[in-house]
Amino acid sequence: MLKSMPEYEITPQELAQLMERKDAGTGSPVLLDVREPGEYAIAHIEGSLLMPMGDVPGRAFQELDPEAHIVAICHHGVRSMNVTVWLRNQGFERTQSLRGGIDAWSVAVDPALARY
Repeated sequence: MLKSMPEYEITPQELAQLMERKDAGTGSPVLLDVREPGEYAIAHIEGSLLMPMGDVPGRAFQELDPEAHIVAICHHGVRSMNVTVWLRNQGFERTQSLRGGIDAWSVAVDPALARY
């Protein structure tokens, strides 16, 4: 059975639900943080992989699985959408962008996370 391609964006609430699922066979998505190291140091989702946007073309094929569900994360959702489109064009068809970025995540899901 062919898996349908997910929407280009996922909301913070949808991602939180996806991460909470404990069902057998439901692996957590790869959280790909495409911000710069200084931004990542201020606030990030635990377990996320830091790969600044400029590094993605040189690192994606070595470090990411094209079959994996990848959620790209940035500050407000613009860079992550650009990375999502690029990755999808490279065959990473299950990539999504976190709508509103880490800022929306801190408001909707994890208010303890620093905002900047």
